[in-house]
Amino acid sequence: MKLIEREYLQKLINTIGTPDIKVITGVRRSGKSKLMEQFIDYIREKYEDANIIHVNFSLIEFEDLQDYHQLYNYIKSAYKAGMKNFVCIDEVQMCENFEKAINSLHAEELFDIYLTGSNAFLLSSDIATLFTGRCLEIAVYPFSYSEYLRYFESNEVISDFDKFYVDGGMSGCYLYQNEELKLDYVKDIYTTIIERDLIKRKKIKNKVLLLKIASFLMDNIGNLASANSIANALSTSQKKVGDKTVGSYIKALCEAFLFYRINRYDIRGKKYLTSNEKYYLCDTSFKYAVLGKKDMNYGRVYENIVALELLRRGYEVYVGVLYEKEIDFVAIKRNEKLYIQVSDSISDENTFKREIDSLLKIKDAYPKLLIARTHHEEYTYEGIKVVDIAEWLMN
Repeated sequence: MKLIEREYLQKLINTIGTPDIKVITGVRRSGKSKLMEQFIDYIREKYEDANIIHVNFSLIEFEDLQDYHQLYNYIKSAYKAGMKNFVCIDEVQMCENFEKAINSLHAEELFDIYLTGSNAFLLSSDIATLFTGRCLEIAVYPFSYSEYLRYFESNEVISDFDKFYVDGGMSGCYLYQNEELKLDYVKDIYTTIIERDLIKRKKIKNKVLLLKIASFLMDNIGNLASANSIANALSTSQKKVGDKTVGSYIKALCEAFLFYRINRYDIRGKKYLTSNEKYYLCDTSFKYAVLGKKDMNYGRVYENIVALELLRRGYEVYVGVLYEKEIDFVAIKRNEKLYIQVSDSISDENTFKREIDSLLKIKDAYPKLLIARTHHEEYTYEGIKVVDIAEWLMN
């Protein structure tokens, strides 16, 4: 499979020598193991005194290390004094009680430790409890649009976007020429997440309800929702769905990195709101693979793409609330803040006015953007930048 260098590689490089346990997380097939391979290649090239202890539990040669005592002994025996000792473990969860070995190795302060694993066992919520030492999570997302263009060595920024929002960022599907085969590949990932990461690990009993909730969230990208509203929507006269069950299932879907929850932010009151939120898919290709292309709402799909790009760029992302108006995104990073509206097309004057008016009502001086499918160069309207989504994704 073709590889490109992703921004996460530099993030890993920047952690070399820090005392943290580095844990690479992300949805299945997002490129965690390939990233580890590239990182190991970098270490070999950069450091002559590097001693790399690489364990890949996907390979049968490491099957004997699936007991944590054996894993610990193997790594300790491979230690070389006077050298930089790197421990890189792929699919670490295949070693039972792996955290005991990792915690002990970390406490000895002899190794620089890097891990990847199935998100069935390395969910974000689990990391802090698994490891007693300080951990650094490096979140890996599916391919961004800029990575998509680099993969295909394309300079067609505007036109290729129409392919990207269907193909998505699950790069394994790029090997297939037929669109149906691509979607089958993505659907297989989705099925694995549901069956292994959620039903098996979380011991979720009601698979039918879990699938209904996932489909509901996919079908309602960009709409405000709550556990209670979803429970009401899925309840029938014959069978009532409990909001607590729905809430726990949504939490599980988010912990498996299939969805990301975006909370609301009161712009005028400068406070975070806890009621109602929006949910965005880790990659829009899952929507097409599972639900098909019925009732296409391009504006919502573009909104999803922008939300994930903001997360990739390290922003805290919120849905803005100002009086009775809604701002699609408030993106915050340290002292930086952005207000963003996303639309499919703004060629209709009424649509343009509606989107712009929401931003004009914000009176502070932070930057404001209207991102849409304009097919034109960026321009400014009353202080608001109006930019084509494909161009913004490449910025």
